[in-house]
Amino acid sequence: MPNKSLGQHWLFDSKSLGDICDAAELSRDDTVLEIGPGLGPLTTELVTRAKKVIAVELDKELATYLPIRVGAKNLEVEQGSILHFDLSKLPKKYKVVANVPYYLTSKIVRLLLESPTPPSMAVLLVQLEVAQRLAARPGDMSILAVSAQFYADVRLGSIVTSDKFDPPPKVDSQVVIFEHRHKPLFDDVDVKTYFRVVKAGFGEKRKTLRNSLSGGLHLTKDAAEALLHKAGVSPGARAEELSLQDWHKLVLGYSKKST
Repeated sequence: MPNKSLGQHWLFDSKSLGDICDAAELSRDDTVLEIGPGLGPLTTELVTRAKKVIAVELDKELATYLPIRVGAKNLEVEQGSILHFDLSKLPKKYKVVANVPYYLTSKIVRLLLESPTPPSMAVLLVQLEVAQRLAARPGDMSILAVSAQFYADVRLGSIVTSDKFDPPPKVDSQVVIFEHRHKPLFDDVDVKTYFRVVKAGFGEKRKTLRNSLSGGLHLTKDAAEALLHKAGVSPGARAEELSLQDWHKLVLGYSKKST
């Protein structure tokens, strides 16, 4: 039986499983990290396409029986939380393919993208609304979208309707593809400073950037307005309207002001 506390909803639809693997562009040279394999329907597909599959499963009983159920020599199962898994022991250019628990999505995305040893590509099946937030464009941005797109090129894959799962979740899901950027998006700013400014901008919902940056960065409102003008951003704009390039201009201005 699925463990609801672990967010277990198993996908057995062969077309959906194939679409997920196709999105990862797997070859027989690839090592794949699978998160939360459960009963192994996705694992069974992955072992036929990749050189090696390392499956990390929190549920002890499922982890014990997965090798028996899948029966593949190129499968390695580790029992434990993905949040405590050492990504640095994986080979370079490893890939991640997973149907992730909804409640862990944001933590898993941050873990993978912010790691010193990130995957070359991650293909995650997540809640539809979260998928669209991750791939959002200016006008609908969030801290999650800015963070993901800072580290990776993010695009959407196929939608998987709730009836394809057992038990069916209350919402549909969608595949999200993350391709790690080989070079930093911006190599002339400090990452911590970049996200300090972003978090300040998103810190107070419904407030204009003039007010949210003023409060979050401890600037006078006049100083915040001057910073925005210099970056070519309207003081009356809101954080969700800005592109990553807009944030970059703000960070450059803020960094110069702070030195």
